[in-house]
Amino acid sequence: MLEIDGLTWAATIGLVLALLAVDLVVAALRPHRVGFAEATAWSVFYIGVAVAFGAWLWMAHGGEFGTEYFTGYIVEKSLSVDNLFVFVIIMTTFAVPEEHQHKVLTFGIVLALIMRGIFIAVGATLLSLFSFMFLLFGLLLIFTAVQLFRHRDEDPDVENNVVVRTARRLLPLSTEYDGGKLFIRQGGKRVGTPLLIVLVAIGGIDLLFALDSIPAIFGVTEEPYIVFAANAFALLGLRALFFLVKGLLDRLVYLSTGLAIILAFIGVKLILHWLHVDISPSVPEIATPVSLGVIIGVLVIVTVASLIKSRQDPSTKAHPGSLRASRPHRDETP
Repeated sequence: MLEIDGLTWAATIGLVLALLAVDLVVAALRPHRVGFAEATAWSVFYIGVAVAFGAWLWMAHGGEFGTEYFTGYIVEKSLSVDNLFVFVIIMTTFAVPEEHQHKVLTFGIVLALIMRGIFIAVGATLLSLFSFMFLLFGLLLIFTAVQLFRHRDEDPDVENNVVVRTARRLLPLSTEYDGGKLFIRQGGKRVGTPLLIVLVAIGGIDLLFALDSIPAIFGVTEEPYIVFAANAFALLGLRALFFLVKGLLDRLVYLSTGLAIILAFIGVKLILHWLHVDISPSVPEIATPVSLGVIIGVLVIVTVASLIKSRQDPSTKAHPGSLRASRPHRDETP
């Protein structure tokens, strides 16, 4: 059991909030197109912070917890790349100006942290009270993996997302972006801009990813502190990673397949853990170092295979995958 005192929790949350504040201030005070050099610098910085935190955890609390953190961080980072696919689709669908994409991403990260914080607290409580939750989480991840694999060559239908459709019905909206504002005065009425709908879409996507990523990391560790830290540091680098790799995303044609394999593997790990605890101690468990090796191996294989495939067939385009088949659009012509 990892013993973390209140001061350490406060310091960790304070560090995360401070880094978020920097992102928010930069996005609000200096809206601009983020170039490759700037995105690289921020990405290296965030990865450096995450690695430094893992090194501290390893030295302060031992290699077992350090390994759990790095495994969880890699899982969350790989899932966050799939987030980026969907963010690109949202930005493209709603034609978000480049100078406002920084703000949208930062807002999305804040929402994701809040949602995942809630799910972490709920998940940790349920696992401590009911051991069969390991079975339910495992089955959920296997179901998600199967659905993702079945629809690995599809894009999520952002326009038909229930949250976006509801927002369009309930809110009066303008058709033009206006200096990054969420609301403007139009004809004497206060109306929302397209940027508001973009943030609503990002929030809905964040909720869906939280439902998958939290059970996944609980398959790596049961420690709420490690779950929170791995999620937080993976998400903090998401904004910079978006601008760094958005040109490369189309080439990762097998990423959805790889993520489906990783989710299924962690689902099996959770079920084996439940069987070991509740049914029989003779049921073998999958050790964390083995999990780390499998996850890294899968990511390396799918990345190399994707780059080879895209080089051989430049017309091949990657998709983030979907958890359900996209609904065909109705023909509006009479």
